[in-house]
Amino acid sequence: MPTEHHPADAGQAVPELGPDMIEGQPVTGSLGRILPEATLARLTQYLRALNAMQARGDEQTSSGVLAAEAGVNPAILRKDLSLLGSYGTRGVGYVVMELTEHISKAMGLLRQWRVAIIGAGNLGRALSGYGGFRSRGFEIVALLDSAPEVVGTVVGDLQVQDIADMDEILASADVNIAVLSVPGGAAQDLCNKLVEQGVRSILSFAPVVLQVPTGVNLRKVDLATELQILAYHAQNLDT
Repeated sequence: MPTEHHPADAGQAVPELGPDMIEGQPVTGSLGRILPEATLARLTQYLRALNAMQARGDEQTSSGVLAAEAGVNPAILRKDLSLLGSYGTRGVGYVVMELTEHISKAMGLLRQWRVAIIGAGNLGRALSGYGGFRSRGFEIVALLDSAPEVVGTVVGDLQVQDIADMDEILASADVNIAVLSVPGGAAQDLCNKLVEQGVRSILSFAPVVLQVPTGVNLRKVDLATELQILAYHAQNLDT
């Protein structure tokens, strides 16, 4: 799914770059380079395959086996892993646990990520209850909404809190990632408030294009767009 990053307009405040930033982009783990988007997407596939191997008790794997389980070409896999400085051992392959930790570190998954979900509608509630987040290093620490009939209700282990108190909630919960699952009309204003509070990583499900300043990473998930693309490919299959 595409990443959207819209630089700040002239005159708009731009966050200062911290020690983990290079030209407004995050450094992956201890790497001194920015990994290509396509490589990042494939690394998530490798992690999924490696986690399945660990669950089976596999201790070692080859590039061919890992590539097959991840659904990629072995040459592409080897090139991706070479960007991380990991080449495996000739004749032995990769140690599953070590490679899992290596990729996780490069992607920043060994850090503590504290996530706030803004919008407690059907999608927000579903996301807050997804157990796969915690196992991958993401803890949902806050769920917010503006509807009086929703604020105060309990979803899983979380009580829905009032968006009006968002600044205090984000600060007290030490939130560093936010998920926007709100209507399009409210998304930009809430996005601006998140940025003002120092949140530099935002995942948006809102059906609008959002503007963020340089130094903020924004990813957009548009389910309708994905279905439209799927319909195109399905149509070609039919013909």
